[in-house]
Amino acid sequence: MTPPVQPGPTGHTWRNWSGLEEAVPRHVETPRSVEDVVDVVRRTREAGRTVKMTGTGHSFTAIAAPEHTLLRPDGLTGVLTVDREAMTVTARAGTPLKDLNLALERLGLSLHNMGDIAEQTLAGATSTGTHGTGGVAAGLAAQLAGLELVTGTGEVVRASAQENPDVLEVARVGLGALGILTSLTFHVEPLFVVEAHEEPMTWDRGLASYDEMVAASHHVDLYWFPHTDRLMVKQNVRTDLDPGEQEPPSRLAAWWEDELVSNSVFGGLCRVGSRVPPLVPRINRVAGRALSERRYSDLAHRVFVSPRRVRFREMEYAVPREVGLDVLRECRRVIDASDWRIAFPVEVRTAPADDVPLSTAHGRDTLYLAFHVPQDTDHTAYFGGLEPILREAGGRPHWGKVHTRTAADLAPAYDRFDDFLTLRDRLDPDRVFANDHLRRVLGA
Repeated sequence: MTPPVQPGPTGHTWRNWSGLEEAVPRHVETPRSVEDVVDVVRRTREAGRTVKMTGTGHSFTAIAAPEHTLLRPDGLTGVLTVDREAMTVTARAGTPLKDLNLALERLGLSLHNMGDIAEQTLAGATSTGTHGTGGVAAGLAAQLAGLELVTGTGEVVRASAQENPDVLEVARVGLGALGILTSLTFHVEPLFVVEAHEEPMTWDRGLASYDEMVAASHHVDLYWFPHTDRLMVKQNVRTDLDPGEQEPPSRLAAWWEDELVSNSVFGGLCRVGSRVPPLVPRINRVAGRALSERRYSDLAHRVFVSPRRVRFREMEYAVPREVGLDVLRECRRVIDASDWRIAFPVEVRTAPADDVPLSTAHGRDTLYLAFHVPQDTDHTAYFGGLEPILREAGGRPHWGKVHTRTAADLAPAYDRFDDFLTLRDRLDPDRVFANDHLRRVLGA
């Protein structure tokens, strides 16, 4: 799903999925080859302009907002190569994650882990540090075996463990600041089946048993409904079942839980809560009790990914795993003491440490805390009230979600921040890929 590019007063208007950010580029192109990208970058550099390849707009920030030239990803899609000996798959960078999942399924292959939305392009998802929960690798970037990008000087650079390994190491989470990604190579594994156990819990039981659940399951996702003591917990366990032996929810059960309750009814309740905020605590109690316990098994990507038809705004922070639940408790204390009315659940996930320099899980086991409001709700007081708590705990904001951090206070949060800036100077010395957002989080 490409974000709408609509006629505007000076050409086109680009908007992200949440509607929080928009830009009016002067020029729009749809490259269909690496050579096309090289041509655009060289022309842009010679003119002293900037260029951005946008994805599907699922970042809540302006990280992909074009200032002059916008490149659409539609012409750079599809699987390029499959190496069953190395167990890698290479796809064009504009391929939506959902399309890669389907292609891998047909090949009898799967990614190890992913988040719960699959609308993003591969370039956008990896560049902003998109992640799932648990597993050996939670983030998509940590599953990369190689990449190809066009630098700010128009050079095509291929990076792998054997070729330009220093570029691969850093550029896996590149923020769109190092080059325009044209293809990505992922480590894959044989297609596997996951058993999901979704269960409502009380706050006290969920937090008391959280570490035990994380140890016993491969992937755990917890949702707390603010203004209540209600949680919904999803535990996913890899099984020995062969693909074809899974027992997915019936069509009726899937429609009831995933479409009607989680999207249609939930969306309606959010709209009511937005219009009448005092009703939100009561609505959350209803929502927290509406979802019932269920078990099912299905192919991994069908379990990890859920339909998300209710649009929202989101802030997510990665905090050290050892203090994560205490940070969650402090956030609840502040929410309970406030006059905010929060209609969306708070999502809690974990990630093992990885070695990607600008990954939010770099060098430490991590607990992710994600805070949401409906699309039409002002988020500033809620997010602004919690961000100091998350920052004080050593939190790192998700690169694609709302935050107020700048280069000055992000640099101390990453011990390889300077390495990233050094590679940026090398690959994009003229800042062909810059925009206001990147100037804020990376510096000039």
